[in-house]
Amino acid sequence: MGSSDVDFFIHSYYEFKLFGTTLSINTTMVTTVIVCLILLALIVFARHEIMKDYDEPNVVQNVVEMIVEKMDAMVENNMGIHAKKYLNYVEALMAFIFLSNISGLFGLRPPTADFGTTFGLALITFVMIEYAWIKTKGFGIIKDLLDPFPIFLPINIISEFATPVSMSLRLFGNVTAGTIMLGLWYALMPWFAKIGIPAFLHAYFDFFSGAIQTYVFGMLTMVFVANRYE
Repeated sequence: MGSSDVDFFIHSYYEFKLFGTTLSINTTMVTTVIVCLILLALIVFARHEIMKDYDEPNVVQNVVEMIVEKMDAMVENNMGIHAKKYLNYVEALMAFIFLSNISGLFGLRPPTADFGTTFGLALITFVMIEYAWIKTKGFGIIKDLLDPFPIFLPINIISEFATPVSMSLRLFGNVTAGTIMLGLWYALMPWFAKIGIPAFLHAYFDFFSGAIQTYVFGMLTMVFVANRYE
């Protein structure tokens, strides 16, 4: 295979015009819909199993309850008394990011390898951070922005807006790096190097790294929001 076979880019499948602007349905949109449908199917299946009246809990019930309990405990440990308000968001966010990150295992291009996806997720978290800050401090946020001296106002404002940028770039960069590495391996290595070895690469770049990045994004979300209530 030659370098021309390298393919880790976002492709447009269908273009259409709306109010004079050309829009397109691309790889990210398709894989995002697939991930959301899989997540929805898992939720419906888990709820169906949980609602069944067994004499003894089955494997699915035990696994679901264990995951939910661990996730609840993690959010409560990091957000304290404010955890209840953010449980659903944090857990849904981490579930979506994790499934997106590991979608490469199934031959899909991870939605989180698109900066538009990661920046959108970071923006939602940013809105929650600022909401918690305003709700807690009110007009006191002006004083915080002027600390320790008024001359630091521009720097403090920049640091606020740097939060969603840094969060989104961290997730995007790590997932994209894995996507590129795997794309290069499949395209440039001889056929015998594509037997067995890619399984270990997928295990690291898609599963292990994907799980780590999910945890980091979720943890930053919880810590940033919780800190605004102090």
